[in-house]
Amino acid sequence: MPPKIRELIKTLKDNSFVDRGGKGSHRNFLHPTGVKITISGNLGDDAKPYQEKEVKKMVKEVRENEKKG
Repeated sequence: MPPKIRELIKTLKDNSFVDRGGKGSHRNFLHPTGVKITISGNLGDDAKPYQEKEVKKMVKEVRENEKKG
């Protein structure tokens, strides 16, 4: 069963991403290091595979940058 959009958002927030709002069902997140990601869909919707991959990729990128700097 795929994760829900709310679970992806929780993952982003747990990794210091800040919700900058959005239009409609889109939410823009920004990390203090400058990494940006947009998530679309209502909170109860199933996340699409590409959304799940993108969140994992961004979280990994942020963690690697924190280790370096």
